[in-house]
Amino acid sequence: MKLLALVALMAVFFLVLIAEGDTMNNISVKLNFSQMPVESTCLGKNISPRIDLAGLNTMALALILEDIDAPRGTFTHWIMWNIDPVNTIPEGIPTTANLTKPIAAVQGVNSAGKMGYFGPCPPPGKPHRYVFRVYGLDGNLNLRAGSNRSQLEAAMKGHIVQQGEAMATFGR
Repeated sequence: MKLLALVALMAVFFLVLIAEGDTMNNISVKLNFSQMPVESTCLGKNISPRIDLAGLNTMALALILEDIDAPRGTFTHWIMWNIDPVNTIPEGIPTTANLTKPIAAVQGVNSAGKMGYFGPCPPPGKPHRYVFRVYGLDGNLNLRAGSNRSQLEAAMKGHIVQQGEAMATFGR
């Protein structure tokens, strides 16, 4: 009986350690909206929204924005990497490959084959879910501007030290 109690106590102890470790490695990703702002969609100006970050303990960041409800499978709306660890990714990031303002970063092509941010434009019907995934990396990636999502994911393997996500919806 004592052995069983000791094993149960040790299991709880290890679960607490694991949970605390996950908390320390999470990035807090906050959007100031739950529905994508119209100006960030095809119905507006198609400008990237503001993303607030906290809990960063990393050398560089990467970002993937995806529509997980797209009719033909996941649609990638935006990929960006080698982002300096900033507390805010401001709205209106230019759609150029190499950025120095308003933040330093490199962008790739989205599922539409365009450079940079491509706002939500789902078919009429049920609103789609858009997931903003932010990755903390142990350094900048050796990946050329204009790369695609699979190339970014391959380059990030073994370099992710933190991550976080937030979600918003949009429908027409």
